[in-house]
Amino acid sequence: MAGNIDQKVKIRLLRFLRRDKLDIRKSLLCSFLEMKSCTTVEIYDYLIKKGFNVNYRAVSSMVGQMHSRIGILGFYLAKERNVYSLKEDYFDIVKIILTPDSSRDSISGTGTTIK
Repeated sequence: MAGNIDQKVKIRLLRFLRRDKLDIRKSLLCSFLEMKSCTTVEIYDYLIKKGFNVNYRAVSSMVGQMHSRIGILGFYLAKERNVYSLKEDYFDIVKIILTPDSSRDSISGTGTTIK
């Protein structure tokens, strides 16, 4: 059962990244691997420092997608701001997908092609 859920998460995550022409989404995921937990403002600042020309609303939208649609982020409210973190169950999946030799078009080991 858990393997099936992991597979679905991989597929959703690969689709999310496939639409990423400038690697902003990839950097966004890297920020969660590096910082563990952060607010949308911190993610926005991280992406600006990485040289991306993004606006706050776009960053907020991407984080929202990762939380609600893909389901890999959890959050809690701290001082009137949401603090997001990568769910522990998906940490390894994200690391594997972000490795340079992994393909965005297929899921290694399964033969599943994303269309």
